[in-house]
Amino acid sequence: MDLANYLPVLLFILVGIGIGIAPVLLGKALAPSKPDAEKISPFECGFEAFEDARMKFDVRYYLVAILFILFDLETAFLFPWGVALREIGWFGYASMVVFLLVFVAGFVYIWKKGALDWE
Repeated sequence: MDLANYLPVLLFILVGIGIGIAPVLLGKALAPSKPDAEKISPFECGFEAFEDARMKFDVRYYLVAILFILFDLETAFLFPWGVALREIGWFGYASMVVFLLVFVAGFVYIWKKGALDWE
């Protein structure tokens, strides 16, 4: 085989690497970098990120994450259902109504149990 046949593949790989690395280098070169105490303070999880890994961790963080995934999956089921509603007919409509009723019942249950309360 002739190695010239592999030139397009090599060029494709080099362009892909360049497209991946160029924005990172441009961001480092052009973006302002002024870290202060507010910018490097912990956020999202509520505690310092670089402490003991064996410290007590509030279970509510896990609960909120699981509930987020649950609601995200529900949305992922609604989009294809809405697109294919004409093809699936009344049976598909009824099955989605049952799905949403079960979902709302679960939502009311976790609401009544206080899983959404953040104290």
